[in-house]
Amino acid sequence: MIWNENKECMSRDEMTALQSSRLVKIVDYVYHNVEFYRKKMQKLDLMPSDIKGVEDIAKLPFTTKDDLRDNYPFGLFAVPKSQIVRVHASSGTTGKATVVGYTRRDLDVWAECVARCFTMAGVSREDIIQVGYGYGLFTGGLGAHYGAEKIGAMVVPMSTGNSKKLIAMMLDFGVSAIACTPSYLLHIAEILEKENKIGELKLKTAICGAEPWTEKMRLEIENKLHISAHDIYGLSEVMGPGVACDCSFHKGLHVCEDHFYPEIVSSDTLKPVPDGTTGELVFTTLTKEGLPLIRYRTKDLTSLDRSVCECGRTSARISRFKGRVDDMLIIRGVNVFPSQVEAALLEVEELSPHYMIIVDRINNLDTLEIQVELKDAYFSDEIRGLETLTKKVGHVINQNLGLNAKIKIVEPQTLNRSDGKSVHVIDNRKIYQENQGV
Repeated sequence: MIWNENKECMSRDEMTALQSSRLVKIVDYVYHNVEFYRKKMQKLDLMPSDIKGVEDIAKLPFTTKDDLRDNYPFGLFAVPKSQIVRVHASSGTTGKATVVGYTRRDLDVWAECVARCFTMAGVSREDIIQVGYGYGLFTGGLGAHYGAEKIGAMVVPMSTGNSKKLIAMMLDFGVSAIACTPSYLLHIAEILEKENKIGELKLKTAICGAEPWTEKMRLEIENKLHISAHDIYGLSEVMGPGVACDCSFHKGLHVCEDHFYPEIVSSDTLKPVPDGTTGELVFTTLTKEGLPLIRYRTKDLTSLDRSVCECGRTSARISRFKGRVDDMLIIRGVNVFPSQVEAALLEVEELSPHYMIIVDRINNLDTLEIQVELKDAYFSDEIRGLETLTKKVGHVINQNLGLNAKIKIVEPQTLNRSDGKSVHVIDNRKIYQENQGV
């Protein structure tokens, strides 16, 4: 919950007033401390005094990941480096890394936000929580770690890379909660299932994030491990994990909106859209000192719901993500998101959630191949009805995507697993274009 001064759940009007007050302060702060924002506002003939509250936020310029890369490494910091006590950074696999700096107060706020999310997922000081995110420049490990410590839970800083040891400690320590990527947790579940050890678990909840996953995948995890699985959201540029999380009702992710102001804009016009309309998620950090961001375009596609949740929380909720603006594949003129493929595959009982999408271009025509694993329970040395099942999957994909795809059903444990963010798409069309001199 987000409380007011009377220790009551903050109303929508109270939240808007708080956000307006903090927005006015952060705009003035960046104008006087970050040359990048001062120049952007001056170009728009905009002064801090022109921003009276959240109703004026659309007047402000957007910030993009390219802006962070162009100002690499410390060009957007609002405080001297002597006040930065930690940095994190993106992997830089799609370009120059984006570097994020935190003051001591930033880290305290971050821990508070993650603690709220973990509490929402049912974690308390009585729990033993295993952190299965990577530690280091990636925000997942340390973000989850300090949030769990803020609650008072016992933290097992497992990180990634050794599934056998993780499982041994999970069983030996009586781990009751785990934070990791959903695809990695499914991998752990498969190993436990194979070794017939699921009955030995004390696990009751999982807080999963760092990659997109569908509602059906959440249910798959819950059914396999007999636990409650929760979706946590964050991005390093805004803070890290803990920006939002879903409660026990799973009707959207509650945003810590006293620290992060959410907007949804049209990805085409960049104009704000009404609540309930799908568009691109944009965040303004309201309290960050080290790297405050104004209207940061996340490229995540979702919608916003400001109604009171069944759990009683009044904080705004973002719906489960539809995909990312830059993850969208255009195949023969049809827009396709990997999450759509995953949702379609999970409609077929015989299939596992492990899949790979391979896009190619042959004779100037885009081709789509989907490789997906069969569940263990349906696998034998001579798989009966494989041809029928392949046709069934092809039909499901066609019905959901409006495309014909080559379906390749493979044996269990065939496709690569990842301790971190899973990779589901291989797009070979760039190679084709290079060969054609395009």
